[in-house]
Amino acid sequence: MLLRYTTTMATDHDTPLESQDTANAAPHNIEAEQALLGSLLVDNEIYFRAADYLKADHFYDPVHGQIFDAIAKTIGKGLLADAISLKTTLEHHEGLAQIGGLEYLARLLGEAASSANAPEYARLVYDLALRRDLMRIGDSILKEAVDPVEPKSGPELIEDAEQLLFSLAETGGISRGFRPFNEALKESMDMASAAHKREGGLSGVATGLKDLDHKLGGMHKSDLIIIAGRPSMGKTALATNIAFHVARNYKYEVKDGERHTIDGGVVAFFSLEMSSEQLATRLIAEHSGISSSTIRRGELGEGDFDKLLDSAAELNTIPLHIDDTGGLPVGALAARARRLKRTSKGLDLIVVDYLQLVTAESRRKDGRVQEVSEITQRLKSLAKELDVPVIALSQLSRQVEQREDKKPQLSDLRESGSIEQDADVVMFVYRESYYLGRTQPPFNTPEHAEWQVQMNEIRHRAEVIIGKQRHGPIGNVDLSFREELTKFGNLTQDGRYDDSTH
Repeated sequence: MLLRYTTTMATDHDTPLESQDTANAAPHNIEAEQALLGSLLVDNEIYFRAADYLKADHFYDPVHGQIFDAIAKTIGKGLLADAISLKTTLEHHEGLAQIGGLEYLARLLGEAASSANAPEYARLVYDLALRRDLMRIGDSILKEAVDPVEPKSGPELIEDAEQLLFSLAETGGISRGFRPFNEALKESMDMASAAHKREGGLSGVATGLKDLDHKLGGMHKSDLIIIAGRPSMGKTALATNIAFHVARNYKYEVKDGERHTIDGGVVAFFSLEMSSEQLATRLIAEHSGISSSTIRRGELGEGDFDKLLDSAAELNTIPLHIDDTGGLPVGALAARARRLKRTSKGLDLIVVDYLQLVTAESRRKDGRVQEVSEITQRLKSLAKELDVPVIALSQLSRQVEQREDKKPQLSDLRESGSIEQDADVVMFVYRESYYLGRTQPPFNTPEHAEWQVQMNEIRHRAEVIIGKQRHGPIGNVDLSFREELTKFGNLTQDGRYDDSTH
């Protein structure tokens, strides 16, 4: 049987005809679909060689797609899928009846490809389906560019097009609406099984801070996590510590020529406030134990520079990617994250520092609050699209400083709009020592002595206040904080710093 890679238009399932206008016809090959279905009915083992990528809606002929779906469901039940076993399922199928009924299944057996060639037919059916989707995307892009449904800028149109192409590249098909519940249920059980097997029982990506991980269950895929706080509370430090831990612990395995993360992950860090060099200095300070101020001033003691070199050599290969473009539009941010996701290493975590420095695609007339709301909605959509957690840092309003109790609340989120609504987790960083340090009494007074005792008790302590968690409890987590290293850590039971797990 001669397989044609050309575009064909079929008016009869027995006699495919070449289209008189192949330029506008959707690419398909009815003969390849017939040969593949026939081979599946002859040898069910072929199904397992194509099931990872080939779906019913990849078939051009909808009846062929429904036959494939019936074969898949029968095999999924552990039963033999052949022309006889499918008789009960398909004997009243209206579409099949129109093309010959159950006799058509017998004719498919006659068109069956060999077991050796069948996978090539499956790839051909899949490839032609992708080409049809590309044509639909192209038509959509052209229509939007010429006559948009709503006014959009050029960059917005590019971002929309890239999102469609990314979806096609990742899933093998454009979003098709509803999904069967059993597919979602299987993913949920896979997640629960992974959490059960994983050391520490986490279902998400570990932050490296054991009490925080216990409270969150790790950082879950598709979640938008907001870390908020007033200036100098340590928002960037916490996000940097988490990103560093994830990248440093990256482990993967290769299956079917692709990398699959088994611990840690590849991190994209969008640093809109600090330069990549400043961020790198923080990381090397954290890892080496030499303060970043000492490194910047060049006041290195004997052996310190060698320690820096050793730390730099160890960190040189971690999969942490930094983009320090200032004022980055959210569409460009999403596009760069998608490109990284499509590389051989992939992407497992996105960090945005910080939210209020990201710009919307176009300035909105209804104010900055609505712009920030648009940005958080886009970041949440990006988390779902790429199936990774997104950490976004956020400033808090000045009203915190006006209260006697300085601990932040959800109502303190600056330009909040839909930040609280869109976020799956909202965490506040709070260090009491920051405020107490600014109330220092005069030296050599009883008040100063009392103040000093209080400072010694809280100097290296911090709180992460979980103000919202969609999937779990809220509450406070106590951490240690070494200000000279801008490093958060775990606390031992007696309240001392513990660096054994971070």
